[in-house]
Amino acid sequence: MVRRLLKGGHQCVVFDMSPKSVSDLVQEKAVGSSSLEDLAAKLDKPRALWLMVPAAAVDKTIADLLPHLEQGDILIDGGNSYYVDDIRRAKELTDKGIHYVDVGTSGGVWGLDRGYCMMIGGELDTVKHLNPIFATLAPGEGDIPHTPGREQSDSTAEQGYLHCGHNGAGHFVKMVHNGIEYGMMAAYAEGLGILHDANVGKHASAIDSETTPLRNPEHYQYDLNLPDIAEVWRRGSVIASWLLDLTAGSLAKDPALSKFAGRVSDSGEGRWTIKAAIDEAVPAPVLSAALYQRFSSRGEADFQDKLLSAMRYGFGGHLEKAAGA
Repeated sequence: MVRRLLKGGHQCVVFDMSPKSVSDLVQEKAVGSSSLEDLAAKLDKPRALWLMVPAAAVDKTIADLLPHLEQGDILIDGGNSYYVDDIRRAKELTDKGIHYVDVGTSGGVWGLDRGYCMMIGGELDTVKHLNPIFATLAPGEGDIPHTPGREQSDSTAEQGYLHCGHNGAGHFVKMVHNGIEYGMMAAYAEGLGILHDANVGKHASAIDSETTPLRNPEHYQYDLNLPDIAEVWRRGSVIASWLLDLTAGSLAKDPALSKFAGRVSDSGEGRWTIKAAIDEAVPAPVLSAALYQRFSSRGEADFQDKLLSAMRYGFGGHLEKAAGA
């Protein structure tokens, strides 16, 4: 993000816990700093400080910065904070005369070239003051055609950034964005998983009382080329997306995905999205299932799976089958 701002003509003062990250950016014409105090001292007033740290580190970082800030300064949290924390932080900082802006940022490691989609929460005047930063970081209109009916809109949404509302709104919208992302990723993974096993009828399996037999093995005789299928879906299908582009790229490089163990982390937004859905009484079965699947992928269903085995053994004497049997 700093590199994109530098390319856009902005002056950036940088600090990171890794001195090498700072020195690398200094080589690219950023101004380096050795501490948060040094960072604040080198910024022109009123300062605009963009924090990009894990959600759990935001409060400590703000506490460390506060002694070096003054009324009128702006703190921007561009990470994946819980929007409820934004509401609290904004109130605490307003009492000290400091403005707070929450920016849900999407774009990942590709953002330097593609730009970042930003969902922004905060005071209108403060957000307007920061507009040159958002305009530089955002992807811009690019070659994406106008949505029919929006040709006369003056919203910045077409540029790839949007002031969504008062404090917390930016991270609330990003939270739901990531919840949707969980569901989309799970749908691709499940669908391609079904295609991956479409040759199950070619493999003989032992007949026993523990497993329902495959009744029509002749129906599952396909050795499908998943890299080609992902590629053809990219070309004009209704499920084309950037996530599918990334999936196709991964399968092209390694169809067996041998570098991955399949343990999928969740950084919080999916959980918070489901909580909001419960509070709002909005059914969200797909997003909920996608979140729970991430738990299972990390072995967090092991105890309940053992209980299932124990119950089956208890009522029917069913012995567990070995993995892969």
